[in-house]
This record gives sequence, structure tokens and C-alpha cells, in this order.
Amino acid sequence: MLLHQGIGLDAFNALPLRRAVHCVFECCYSVPLAADLARARPFDNHDQLFRYADELLFALSEDSIDSVLQAYPDVGRRPGSEKSAAEQCAISDARPEVMAGLAAASKTYLEHFGFGFVMFVNGYGADGVLAAMRNRLQNDYETERKVVRNELARINRTRLERMLGPEGGYDNW
Repeated sequence: MLLHQGIGLDAFNALPLRRAVHCVFECCYSVPLAADLARARPFDNHDQLFRYADELLFALSEDSIDSVLQAYPDVGRRPGSEKSAAEQCAISDARPEVMAGLAAASKTYLEHFGFGFVMFVNGYGADGVLAAMRNRLQNDYETERKVVRNELARINRTRLERMLGPEGGYDNW
């Protein structure tokens, strides 16, 4: 859940640097990316901001990407939960076997690549996430690092869109 939602591009452009960095950090979990994006203001439109955010993300070092990945919860667990995937099944819409499969595949993924699985999941159910994870386990390390950056870019774009709100701003009648 973002604290800053629908603030509008004009308001974002006018924020003090520290507040702007905070807004962007909520979206991307990277202080260097957030600071660089905030310092690049003002942006003329959303697309200009999104393109620059992508450029900054793809320029981050692998260590920085690893730091970003630390902010994402393990697949098969709810954030802040110590419950196993099977125990969470009552909370989740997914069947127990799917949640157990997600937890097992997530562990395998982490052991195989050395970092946690991340995916833009809008529109995917637990079965789809499990299938994608199993498919991505076939990637070599370098390919998967590229896939991860692309997934992070998709997640960042969605969060930045939510932070800014619609292109023309909200009608504050």
C-alpha cells in the first residue's frame, strides 16, 4: 500500500526533494533510483517520468538490484507472516497444493539463482505464478537477471502510475 496515491504530476514536481524521494522510494525500493528521479524533476508528462525511471533502473548495479529484491516478500508467504504456505491457504484463495507448490518452487528458485523470485502478478492467479516460476527456473543466471529487471520495471511503472494518478490529474470539483 502506497502512502502517496494520486498526488498528480504537478504536485510531485513541486514537492521538496526529500518528500519526492520518499514518494518514489515507496514505488521502487531503491534510494539511488528515487533520489536520481526526484532530482531530475520537473517532468513534462507521465511517460517522460516512466521512461527515465526505467533508464535509471536498468543502470543500477547488480548489488543495487539485490538490495531492491530484499524488499519483496517470499512467494508463498504473506508479508510479515511466519506461517507456512499450507497454513496460509485458509487466508489465500489458492488451493493448499498450489500454495505448497509455490513455497517449494520459491525455495528451489532461491537456491538456484541466489535471489528471490519477483514477478508482476496483475492478472495472474497462484497457478499462473507457479507456472511462470517453474518456467523461469529453466533460465540461465544472466537471462534471469534480465527478466528480473524487466519485472521490476513493470512493477515500478504500476506503482508510479498509482502514485501520480491519471495523466490529467483528478477532477477536484
